[in-house]
Amino acid sequence: MNYIDVFNGDADGLCALHQLRLENPVDSELVTGVKRDIALLKRVNAQAGDEITVLDVSLDKNRDALLAALDAGAKVRYFDHHFAGEMPQHENFEAFINTDANVCTSLLVNAYLQSAYLPWAVAAAFGDNLFDSARNAAQPLNLKDEQLNQLEHLGTLLNYNGYGVTLDDLYFTPQDLYEKMKPFENPFDFIAASPAYQVLSDGYADDMEKAEVSEAVYLDEKVAAFMMPDEAWSRRVSGVYGNALARIYTDRAHALVTVMDNGNYRVSVRAPLSNKIGADELCMSFPTGGGRKAAAGINDLPKAMLDDFITAFKDTYS
Repeated sequence: MNYIDVFNGDADGLCALHQLRLENPVDSELVTGVKRDIALLKRVNAQAGDEITVLDVSLDKNRDALLAALDAGAKVRYFDHHFAGEMPQHENFEAFINTDANVCTSLLVNAYLQSAYLPWAVAAAFGDNLFDSARNAAQPLNLKDEQLNQLEHLGTLLNYNGYGVTLDDLYFTPQDLYEKMKPFENPFDFIAASPAYQVLSDGYADDMEKAEVSEAVYLDEKVAAFMMPDEAWSRRVSGVYGNALARIYTDRAHALVTVMDNGNYRVSVRAPLSNKIGADELCMSFPTGGGRKAAAGINDLPKAMLDDFITAFKDTYS
């Protein structure tokens, strides 16, 4: 029997996998990539008897590969909070999917494991910009404010590491970062003892300082779009900078538009925290778009469609 873990390379995917494998350690094949690399199941050559766990990637974007794995005789367990579309019906398929805007995959795994590793789920919720959900989930832990702030920063850093067009943009590949997390049952021990944490913390501080002088493409009280240059730092910071803006301007929607080396754009959208809807539908209306209600993106927006996107963005949230 082969164990295969397919997971998003961001905080939510990493922490979801870490919780599951703390509970049930196995020697598994890891399949992941940068945060936007979500069509991951097609990389799996599924065989009869394989046990595949999928974490934090849209079922709708992996439907054909999922059906192929089930037809091959593999068992698939699926945890996610993104748009799923029609749910397959198969005896070898077990789904834990909830698209509520206040839920993330790690919180679904936490419920499945009856809060066995709750601090990691709290960190993941912070990383997914679900601050209220993170604080609510953390209540049984009776943490001090300083500890809660540590989990917030950890989640932000794990999420920050997942952004990039290629793995070369990242400080650590998601596989490597998971291996560095793996020895730590307690996230506070990881914060205190892992050199990787300090590397990410320093990189995040440097990149955020650069992002704060980004040029506004459009700006009013309801929506803001910023243009980011074709640089590794801007690709790394685009998602977490959008999250930070969303927390500061809670009634405003945000879009970060990053220039790509092919001349097109990579777009990261955050719905207002006061109205966490619409980001998925907006982005899915453009080629290569997808995501969830509160946060979504477009991987490769044609240059000629930028004005159309800005118009649709304003229409969605104005």
